[in-house]
Amino acid sequence: MMSGRLLPQFSTGALFLLLAWSSLLVNAEISNGFSSCTNFFYKGTPPKGFDGAEYKQICQRLQNQYRFATLYDQTHRVAVYSAYTLNPAAGKRQDETWYYEPQLKDPQSTQKEMISTDLVKEDEYKDSQAVERDYRGTLYTKGHLNPSMHHATVEDRDATFTLTNMVPQRGGSNSGTWNDYEKELVDKYSKYCNGEMYVITGALPFEVVRNLQTDRVSIPEYLWSAYCCPSYKDKSPVSEFPSYAVVGRNDPNSGNNIVPVDQNVKGDRHGYDSRKMTLTQLEELLRSRLRMNNIQLFNGDCKVNK
Repeated sequence: MMSGRLLPQFSTGALFLLLAWSSLLVNAEISNGFSSCTNFFYKGTPPKGFDGAEYKQICQRLQNQYRFATLYDQTHRVAVYSAYTLNPAAGKRQDETWYYEPQLKDPQSTQKEMISTDLVKEDEYKDSQAVERDYRGTLYTKGHLNPSMHHATVEDRDATFTLTNMVPQRGGSNSGTWNDYEKELVDKYSKYCNGEMYVITGALPFEVVRNLQTDRVSIPEYLWSAYCCPSYKDKSPVSEFPSYAVVGRNDPNSGNNIVPVDQNVKGDRHGYDSRKMTLTQLEELLRSRLRMNNIQLFNGDCKVNK
């Protein structure tokens, strides 16, 4: 005589529903979008108006903790924007360890964290995202939208080296004028912000798409960034608080209508100028170039009462 606990009996239909429900649990990180990492957005509200089936919302996770958020264009294999709260680093930039996002490769993956490129084969990930060889032998660097030196902990800095946080960026921008802007942002935060500074940095493609030589990864014509510092000191520049924005050139041959070229600048920096603007001006530019009418980067446009 058999003894022990009786196992529940399921019909074929019920078993199918149970398995389908279980797969939804496995898929939670991607299918739930930004719901697990809303703390990186002002008032917990992600940007509005970025619509497209090719866009995937990623809560960037490393060592069992969410580090920042990224909207990723899986068709063009490039980040649309990354969102984070600024907490400047002390010390030097650490050695680079690059990462892939397993859930873009397989939405039902049980691997919830980014994985080191040293541990996997590129070919396993190339259909779902950019891989390191896309950048090799090109005129472009892997440009951080969320820069590592905007974070205090080694873990937060390390997480920014995921390929899903990258865009093809020319060296004159990455190590030149855009690097100047990233340093200026740290200075503004340190001098004027009383609390959090919410930052969203993104890429603006050419009107006619241009790709890296592998013909897989879209090259941005401009980079853009905006911040929201809802609590700031009384001595803060009136025109730059609580929010402000900037657009930077990523092609020295682009026209002057969005960001004019300063002809007095020579050398590697020539043609990579940036232009400061209000949050409203940036949103209008994004709506026009992306043909998306309802873009809003921060809840209530970061308007606060002083």
